[in-house]
Amino acid sequence: MSPRRHGSPARRTAAVGTIDNPSALDPRPRTKQDPTMTSLNESTAHTHSDATVVRQNRTRDMQLMPESLARVHIQDRLREAHSERRALRLRQARRLQRRAERATLRARRALAMAVMQ
Repeated sequence: MSPRRHGSPARRTAAVGTIDNPSALDPRPRTKQDPTMTSLNESTAHTHSDATVVRQNRTRDMQLMPESLARVHIQDRLREAHSERRALRLRQARRLQRRAERATLRARRALAMAVMQ
């Protein structure tokens, strides 16, 4: 069992190019493709600045993720507080309605007692 080195040639051939420009360091020669198929180089011209912009956008998005998560969390908390306030108002309204109904019944009883005497 021979020890494998970290940067063995077998590993290097598996990874082609770089993250930003995959076909830049491709050692394999280009073959003629079907005319209906277009390669990346023909369809879009990627430059180093495009890759930099993509990387910067990705970095900015990663930096803004906590802010976005915090915003969503705050919106959820606000929505929850709003629904709790509505539920509290509904409970208070029902309590007041029951109290008014009891007062109405007392007034009817008092009126009936007054009429009967």
